[in-house]
Amino acid sequence: MSGRPLGSAVLGDAKNFPNRCAANPPLADPLAGPAWNGWGVDPENTRYQTTSGAELRANQVPSLKLKWAFGFPGSVSAYGQPTVVAGRVFVASDNGHVYSLDASTGCVYWSFQANAAVRNAIAIAPIKGYGTTKYAAYFGDLKANVYAVNAANGSLLWVRRVEDHIASRATAAPAVYGGRVFVSISAWEGFSASSEDYPCCTFRGSVLALDANTGRLIWKHYIIPETPKPVKKNSKGVQLWAPAGVSVWSTPTIDVRRHAIYFGTGDAETDPAPKYSDSVMALDMKTGKLLWSFQGLAGDAFLGGCSEDNPHRSENCPKHLGPDWDFGASPILRTLPNGHRVLIAGQKSGTVFAFDPDRKGALLWKTNLLAPNDARPDSLGLIVFGGAADEQNVYFALHTGGMVALRLSTGEREWFTPLLAQNRKPGDEDAGQSAAVSTIPGVAFVGGWDGRLHALSTVDGRILWQFNTAREFKTVNGVPAKGGGMGSAGPTIAGGMLFVGSGYAVLSGTQAGNVLLAFSPE
Repeated sequence: MSGRPLGSAVLGDAKNFPNRCAANPPLADPLAGPAWNGWGVDPENTRYQTTSGAELRANQVPSLKLKWAFGFPGSVSAYGQPTVVAGRVFVASDNGHVYSLDASTGCVYWSFQANAAVRNAIAIAPIKGYGTTKYAAYFGDLKANVYAVNAANGSLLWVRRVEDHIASRATAAPAVYGGRVFVSISAWEGFSASSEDYPCCTFRGSVLALDANTGRLIWKHYIIPETPKPVKKNSKGVQLWAPAGVSVWSTPTIDVRRHAIYFGTGDAETDPAPKYSDSVMALDMKTGKLLWSFQGLAGDAFLGGCSEDNPHRSENCPKHLGPDWDFGASPILRTLPNGHRVLIAGQKSGTVFAFDPDRKGALLWKTNLLAPNDARPDSLGLIVFGGAADEQNVYFALHTGGMVALRLSTGEREWFTPLLAQNRKPGDEDAGQSAAVSTIPGVAFVGGWDGRLHALSTVDGRILWQFNTAREFKTVNGVPAKGGGMGSAGPTIAGGMLFVGSGYAVLSGTQAGNVLLAFSPE
């Protein structure tokens, strides 16, 4: 009912930690020094950290050592990607707490208790109208509340519930630009709607813009324009509705030149699937009006528990169950050496699409990453939380196990490195990588479902370094902690250090963990 693990409110409060920072000096300008701010490190969501921002070179990566570990109290799934600005780490937890830590030592400056679990990366940006407060930390929770809190001390500045549907949530990190907070809204209605007691389905995914200073709603764009209408009743007499679904799971990508935002959409929950399901979309940043769209797969209506071999298949299930091939990851906007720009979007199907953002999303190329003998991806997908791109290539981790590099200009494959889980068993669903990739010059980092963190050469895919996070750790805040599966957020690199959470418990409880790890070279 609370949206948080039982008892976590007291356990997670930083006031009860033994490693409180001795002082809390004024927060330095978060835009001035090395930083990984928000989901994609930059408005274009490249997940590429520059040399000056990383302060970590490729030849130092093999000497990375664990510097400190921080435990999330009462946590069962570590899924908040750490943000690093002004020498501080801002990180969220499934216990509803957001923490501010010292990047060097892991001591805690403050904590903030949200109304529900928070799985966002935190975005730090300027704010006005609150006295001496200069910077806010922006994030959303799993009850569709969006917050702005004082980045220096964690005090609440404003909070707004942006969607009333009971299943709605702000899963993705917000994007903050030009005094606006751009928020994606998703739902897990599709995981309960197959029950014939549930009035399936009424949720509609959306993207919206809030005033960064006040939380005032500026515009809201529903991906399905029409509101759901009653269509029939099932044999239990429960009213069914349509159309519904099309969550937006990822952080919007900002195109300053075109004054546009780009994002991908998910599958429908009812059939026939609406026009903008499984699509890449572009909206006007100022008004929220549609600029262009591209549908990767038509007719994809999906609910959990509705597979055709399920003997208890519900009447609520779509007649023709789709494969659940969302565009679940943030698109990547990159400028090529010749000055042309390209927008890259990876679909759960394993197909990577490249669009021209300056020609209304004209398709430039598409490449499917399935190997010749690979089976068609199921609802778990092949590309899930997304890739990263430097000046030449884009890098994607695959749920089947491995990392691939594609040439940005053509989509041609540069290299592939298999990364299968240790002690893998036949039929394992958690054999590979679905977490987001992060890059610095010469190195791509990705975590695996087996808990191993990998660093690969971007030149040829050689493995440069590995670390097993699936074990117990002694933590700076005295909380018992262990790592587990790494299936969602990626590492963040800034100021000579690498930060990553471990313990994404979605496929099974054996992958559960509650630890944030900090590395630096010896």
